[in-house]
Amino acid sequence: MVRSRGGESLVVAVLLVLAGCGGFVANGVDGGADLSTATETATPPTATPDAGSPGAANGTLEVHFINVGQSVATLLVSPDNETMLIDSGDFTDDGEYVLQYLDRQGIDRIDHFVVSHNDADHIGGNAAVIRRYETEKNGVGAVYDPGIAASTQTYGRYLDAVEAHDVTLYETREGDRIPFAGVKTTVLGPPEPYLENAARNENSIVLRIEHGETSFLFTGDAEDDQEAYLVDTYGAALGSTVLKAGHHGSASSTSGPLLDAADPRTVVVSSAYDSQYGHPDNETLQRLAARSTPTYWTATHGDTVLTSNGTAVTVSTQRAAPTDPLSLRAGDPIVPGATEPVTQRATYLPRSSPRTDTPVATDTPVVTDGGTPTENTSGDLVIDRVRADAAGDDRDNLNDEFVVFRNAGAEPLEIGGWTVADEADHTYTVPDGFTLDPGTTVTLHTGSGTDTDTDLYWGSGRPIWNNGGDTVTVTDADNETVLERSY
Repeated sequence: MVRSRGGESLVVAVLLVLAGCGGFVANGVDGGADLSTATETATPPTATPDAGSPGAANGTLEVHFINVGQSVATLLVSPDNETMLIDSGDFTDDGEYVLQYLDRQGIDRIDHFVVSHNDADHIGGNAAVIRRYETEKNGVGAVYDPGIAASTQTYGRYLDAVEAHDVTLYETREGDRIPFAGVKTTVLGPPEPYLENAARNENSIVLRIEHGETSFLFTGDAEDDQEAYLVDTYGAALGSTVLKAGHHGSASSTSGPLLDAADPRTVVVSSAYDSQYGHPDNETLQRLAARSTPTYWTATHGDTVLTSNGTAVTVSTQRAAPTDPLSLRAGDPIVPGATEPVTQRATYLPRSSPRTDTPVATDTPVVTDGGTPTENTSGDLVIDRVRADAAGDDRDNLNDEFVVFRNAGAEPLEIGGWTVADEADHTYTVPDGFTLDPGTTVTLHTGSGTDTDTDLYWGSGRPIWNNGGDTVTVTDADNETVLERSY
């Protein structure tokens, strides 16, 4: 077994035993062999460069949540065109849905194959994926596994495939780095020693991936113990634009403290429409609803593709379906393997960095929205969300096109008389006397309606925001630019 830790390698001989005891297998070693006789080892991965740190984004990161029913499989394509597959679906379909999807996307190599943990609903396609890519395509670069064995036939077939095709396999723990070119990838779990007597869910590989100002948090099936560890250890450093709901939306995952720390702009749940486990659980949906977090569910939205250009994340899905957490089940189911194309649904901007949400006493322009510095009179107004592509025909659903503004400061913000404009110089003026309290949001809809403390209406008879990208500019009553943000 080879474990990477800070650029050093530790070679350990382990005997894999039955009934869920901890064990791990490196290249070319049978699941029942005495690893003390193994001579093959692997070179541990090196740390990724800082090219993916905020402000240094180039190109596009794609994150594909594949609709695989009561399971999960996620494909990532980096700006440098490297690929990462996180999990491979349930054992009941032997990787069928994942392989079909990879074929449709033209993926000819898996550079990084991350196994969040070794439950059969996460490694169901591992053997099939390894066989296909090692015999018919351009191979699998390396497999990353938390190192806790399972006593299932599915797990055995996975290890057999690793051995048969001599695929490099790393035990991966907190602090290790996966060299996923073009972005910054950080492994936040599992810790050493393992949590909760090496329970598989509670020792999932947890990844945080950054591309420019945007970030994605993948927690596998982490439950209360590992989530508490993550919150206690990393706190606000878990902050992410997108969160994959833990354990398919189970009540024991995606806790309030984790949501508060990660503060995601949107959440994706992967589970079956008629899940025998009741996923996603109503408790989880209530927590998401309490935070007004738009939620996508592969069971009703189908394949869900998130694209980051480093400053914003665009969500595209196969079906238009509710994103209000408490309305998810009102959507119609879409079967795994459906081939209809995805359509752009919404664009999300990252939340402001905690370092700049607090106004700074300085004459230097303060950037609180992550955008380009401007001479501004208020660093407290930020954009939480842009929905440029309304459901259905934009022209028939103008109020589903909107921008959400938030007061990130500690004092009420008087924005009456301020102007919002797009790149084509269409303008809207906020009603006189309108005040945004600290921490509150107001949604500016494109169509018509009655203004309230939380909703304003542009009154336009046609769409304003360009689905392919635009710039939101806010100027104050003195015509000074307060906020400028492109998506």
